[in-house]
This record gives sequence, structure tokens and C-alpha cells, in this order.
Amino acid sequence: MSRLIIGLMSGTSLDGTDALAVRFSPEGRMTRLGRAHRPFPADLRETLFGLATARLTDEIERAGEASVALADEYAETVLELLRKLGLSARDVTALAVHGQTVRHRPEKGFSLQLNHPARLAERTGIDVLCDFRARDIAAGGQGAPLVPAFHRAVFAGEEDRAVLNVGGIANVTILTKEKTEGFDTGPGNMLLDAWCQRETGEAFDRDGAFARKGRLLPELLDELLSDPYFTLPPPKSTGRETFHLGWLTERLGARRFAPEDVARTLTVLTARTATDALRRWAPGVATLFVCGGGALNPLLMEELRNAFSGSVHSTEALGIHPMDVECQAFAWLGHRFLEGLPGNLPAVTGARGERILGALYPR
Repeated sequence: MSRLIIGLMSGTSLDGTDALAVRFSPEGRMTRLGRAHRPFPADLRETLFGLATARLTDEIERAGEASVALADEYAETVLELLRKLGLSARDVTALAVHGQTVRHRPEKGFSLQLNHPARLAERTGIDVLCDFRARDIAAGGQGAPLVPAFHRAVFAGEEDRAVLNVGGIANVTILTKEKTEGFDTGPGNMLLDAWCQRETGEAFDRDGAFARKGRLLPELLDELLSDPYFTLPPPKSTGRETFHLGWLTERLGARRFAPEDVARTLTVLTARTATDALRRWAPGVATLFVCGGGALNPLLMEELRNAFSGSVHSTEALGIHPMDVECQAFAWLGHRFLEGLPGNLPAVTGARGERILGALYPR
């Protein structure tokens, strides 16, 4: 049976919601029909940031309010996409929504993604699939990253290769003939976004223009690279709990650097931690494909090419726009749920075995 599933993402970059409509043939072949993006309102973005960094009082009340606002943002993004494609709710099998991560503590047995799936189902009249991380964590896994299973399904080839997703956090998938591995390498855009917002008032470093004005600070880079997370063996995952503006300012101390120099150093940090991880855990891989918002940053792509001994490309070279990959991954996870098939890779997350991921909220 053919299915139309809309994958919905709002990532740790807190830039807004993304929706991608994907049609699945009875054989499981995927066709992307279109996408929509809706920026977060400033007040919601601030609330989500405050919840993710434990800076708010009355967190339960604020989290409840934010979950309602998130559901409304998801719904408006879906409705915009349906209008763009000339479709109705009846044409859509399900929405597969990741939710907004505000706390990731797999070592304590949970990862919290804010969401209000019942409200989203009411607002759209479409079945909602959600809570994709919980079952993997219940089975002893990290609940992250979940995209390597999708990367294997769509990006594996004859040659050994790796796929680097650079969102707020960066994660890498290593695809070889023998196995598939994946883990979070460290900060992606998260630290650079926070630094730019503080120093320039801009939400992110568009096209890497701010960092390009600066120069690398080698001593600071070495200090940042000394964080123990970078040498931990996989399976591993991370988030704002570890890498946040306070983590950076603590290492800056009383020293005063030109803001653009710090921005350049943070850009190099993302490139170095990803490529160092590949050298350590996948020394035979010579081709790297990049997706996520980081793939649209020309300076970061340059730094990746400088730091990696092989070739570096956007996933567009493999037929998927870098901004579509995560949404399509969650649409695919939704399809797996509906087919009664597992969505995790135990070798990636550390779970005790394969599990069907997700929960259903009927319309």
C-alpha cells in the first residue's frame, strides 16, 4: 500500500520547524514531494532555549505552555505544506514528528522531546507518530543518533563512506561493507549560533561570513578539544547538557579575543572533532557526505576539506538536499513503525536489540 508521510523536525539549533512530504511505494521506494519551513517565534525560541539550559523557573508550567505552542507551530507548517502541494489531510497517512529535545540524559534512562501529539492530531486531522527515542533507551541504548539506520538505507554504496549531519549537534554515520556505525561527534552549529547571537545579535553565522573575518586561535582550539567527550568511544550521544555557551565562556576565562576569531575557532572545532572521530574510528573511509544546516556554510565545508584527508561533498551529490535528510529520516522511521519493522541499529545506539520505535496518536 502506498503511503504519504510528512516528516517533521525541529532541531537543537532552535531555528524553527521543517516538514517534508514523502511518498512510500508498496515496495518502500521514497519520493519527496515538497518541503516547508516555519521559523520559531522569538518568544518560543527563548522559552525552548531556557528549558534546554535549565535557566527557567517554574519549568513544568513553561514546558507545558511550550508543548502547546510547538504543536501549533508543527500544525501550521503541515498546513502550509499541504496548501503548497494542493493536498488535504485525507491524502496523508501520518505525521512523523521528532519533537523538540530539551533534555537528553540516556545515562539516567530518558531523553525528553517536548511535543503535544494529541493537539497536533486535533489541529491537522492526521495520525501522529512520535516518541521515537524512548524504546531504544528503555532497551539500554542512547536513543541517539537514530538517523544512521536511514543513512544506511539510502546512502550506502559500493565504496566505504561516511555521512556527517551538522545540526545543533554533529553526528556521523560510518557505512562500510562490514558494518554501520554512528555517534554524535560533538557540537555542530550550536556553539557558533550561541556565540553569534551574543556577539552580533544574529541567530547564526550566515554563509560563515562572520567567522571568515577571523583567524584561528590554536591555543583556544586545543583547550576546547581537550574535553573528555571527544575521546569517549562510541556508542555515545550528547547535547546542550554538555556543549553550551557556559562551556565556552568557562574556557575563555578572563581572556579577551576578537569575537570573529572565536567564531572561526568554533567553526574549526566542528570540523576537527568530526574528522578526528573519522580518523580514529573509520581510518579507511575516504569519502564524506555532509547534510544539515552546516552543509550550507561554505566556510565549514572548507574547514572540513582542510581537515579531512579524503573528499567532502554535500548529500545533494547522492540525490537528497542536505536540509531534507533529517525530515526524510523521520518519515522513514514512521513508515517502519507502520510496517512493524525496527528502526534502531543496536551497534549505533548500544541497545540490547532491534526495536520498533515510536507511538501512535490517532487523528
